[in-house]
Amino acid sequence: MPLPAASLRDDALAIWQAGVDAVRSDRLVQEAVRVQDGYLTVGDQRLAVGEIGRLAVVGCGKAGAGMAAGLEAALGPRLMDDKRLIGWINVPDDCVRPLRRIHLHGARAAGSNEPTAAGAAGSELILEIVRSLTPADVCLCLISGGGSALLPAPVADVTLDDKLAVTRHLSAAGANIRQLNVVRKQLSRIKGGGLARACGAGRLIALIISDVLGDPLDVIASGPTVADPSSPAEALAILDQFHASAAGISPRVFQALAAGPAPPARPVRNPACAVTNIIIGNLATAVAAAGREATRRGYETRTAVAPRLEGDAEQVGRDLAAEALAMASGGGPRCLVHGGEPTVRLVDSRRRGLGGRNQQLALAGLEYLATQRLDPGCGVVLLSGGTDGEDGPTDAAGALIDSQILAAAALSSDAAAAIADHLARNDAYRFFDPLGALLRTGPTHTNVCDVRVVLTQPARP
Repeated sequence: MPLPAASLRDDALAIWQAGVDAVRSDRLVQEAVRVQDGYLTVGDQRLAVGEIGRLAVVGCGKAGAGMAAGLEAALGPRLMDDKRLIGWINVPDDCVRPLRRIHLHGARAAGSNEPTAAGAAGSELILEIVRSLTPADVCLCLISGGGSALLPAPVADVTLDDKLAVTRHLSAAGANIRQLNVVRKQLSRIKGGGLARACGAGRLIALIISDVLGDPLDVIASGPTVADPSSPAEALAILDQFHASAAGISPRVFQALAAGPAPPARPVRNPACAVTNIIIGNLATAVAAAGREATRRGYETRTAVAPRLEGDAEQVGRDLAAEALAMASGGGPRCLVHGGEPTVRLVDSRRRGLGGRNQQLALAGLEYLATQRLDPGCGVVLLSGGTDGEDGPTDAAGALIDSQILAAAALSSDAAAAIADHLARNDAYRFFDPLGALLRTGPTHTNVCDVRVVLTQPARP
């Protein structure tokens, strides 16, 4: 017997949540860090506790609060006190909470993934902390997605507003995360290995939750602990590709890049600082866990992770909707768990509505399904959500469509025109909100790109 629509929806939500739970930041850190028999083990690094001078913890990202809580639990109060642990993590405002020794600094408002003056002030304090360390000390760095916006430290003569204008222009013009980060790194004193260059500790170990497909260390949070393979010339070429000069970007940006890399603002106290970067969680982890949950619930399950940036979110949504139709033609309940990260080309701000890439993807999928002949007895669900609980400048992680949402959307006499209009204006949020189709989770304290769940239940013969 086919599952009722409500059961399919509940299953989709539970499957997606299983993926998110598998990359819970506190859990991942506690699995990577332990103190035992006089040793501090971080990933594959084993350090004698008695040889550690001080411990410092710095970092940034949407998962920063959970990572910090997990680290404090793993280290324990005695070690933190004995090593006079000092900690500072830049996180979104709605992730701030009191911890024992690590300070969580609100560096931007919730749902606004842009650098702020508060983030810049926090970044300067992070640089002060790592510069104060000596070769006997150990610095642990907690890095996760969203760190690029949370850790701003512009180069000399470039203002925070200058960098913000660059980021907004490139994002609106359709630049992908790699292109954005090349430019951001070249305009930063802390990204592109800047934090590591400033660190005076003998050891710097970064624990990283990846939100970038393929897990390139230099791209995640713009690589504050990783040598930068890009160049000012490459950043200038990207700005030229997206016509930044014609968009009114400050001449200071172009002048800073044309001048080439600047020397560090202060001498590096310990050039021999040994740096280790460890990936502790990524999209593949989440997709695999979601797939296991789908199988446990009785679905014939396939999983897939996009190997690279996917391109247009609307096309990904249509492709997943077409895949749902193909799955529905088979026998038995079926599931596809798909992970990736698409892009959205934003319309002019004067026309732009409200939404994010997951909502845009889901609305394009709904548009496709609304034009197809779908057996009324067939169950279909397409859910797309950001694992961080944020999708664009909204309070939703994404959106879900099923037979009930399809039926509700079709009630309007001009449904097709309404869907097309909301897509064209990047206004999926306002389309889905009255239908109860938005996925609202609040902060998840992790971030590994997007997870989509497609479920189908064929009609009764």
